Amino acid sequence: MNSQNDRKPVIQWYPGHMTSALRMMQENMKLIDIVIELLDARVPGASKNPDIDKLAKGKFRLLIMNKADLADPAVTARWKDFYEKKGFAVLLMDSRNRKDTQQASKAVQDICRERIERDRKRGIAGRTIKAMVVGIPNVGKSTFINSFAGRASAKTGNKPGVTRGKQWIRISKDMDLLDTPGILWPKFEDPAIGERLAWINAINEDILVPEVLAEGLLAFLQKTCCNHITDRYKITEGMSVSEAMTQIADIRKCLKKGNEPDYEKAAKCLLEDLRSGRLGRITLEFPEE
Repeated sequence: MNSQNDRKPVIQWYPGHMTSALRMMQENMKLIDIVIELLDARVPGASKNPDIDKLAKGKFRLLIMNKADLADPAVTARWKDFYEKKGFAVLLMDSRNRKDTQQASKAVQDICRERIERDRKRGIAGRTIKAMVVGIPNVGKSTFINSFAGRASAKTGNKPGVTRGKQWIRISKDMDLLDTPGILWPKFEDPAIGERLAWINAINEDILVPEVLAEGLLAFLQKTCCNHITDRYKITEGMSVSEAMTQIADIRKCLKKGNEPDYEKAAKCLLEDLRSGRLGRITLEFPEE
């Protein structure tokens, strides 16, 4: 495992606004009853920011494995079990689906029942539950909030870094949500984490070389779920990564003048096919790792 990691590209992306966002979250934590953390179900380990556990110490917690519709359901079930054994309440979700997001309301009430009962015994009525929604860039926080609230309350986009400031949103008479910017942590100890986050577009693509990124993804897919790329690109077992990239360029008509393969374009096609779900339901890491 270590020898493989040594060959992975070192990817870091920590814009200045993330430092101020983390400070803002720390300052507001005293107001918060529960922290709702969104993970990407395709990378439930790599998308879990270790700084959040320190930040949310002593608070009620809910993990939402978002984009579960894009992940392998069998592996997702193993990840759910992994986090539940660590003491987290876990929901699986496609945050574009309002029926899915409504699970969160009951889950928050159940998790905060102790606080609600304590208020009742003290004769305190009508105090809203205050929840902070956190997660890495492009994990779907704003989409979740809009679907949960039943209206467009937060900016959404398919690029990391759309949300830059905090925003309080009234969900109901019983609950307020604090939307926060997506934040990473300053340094990935394992290069594989940065690579996986780049595959799902949680890191700004402007700092990356698409061909290098796609070659790493292709090597992973050939090793773990080759049927997905065989079905779409007719890649056969035993093809080298270079041969497979040429095959993708040919199948997706990514060609330069003279019918030469356009590897940059082919790399972008592969990455987009993964991110959109056109390759099928794929999980890019496993809890056993």
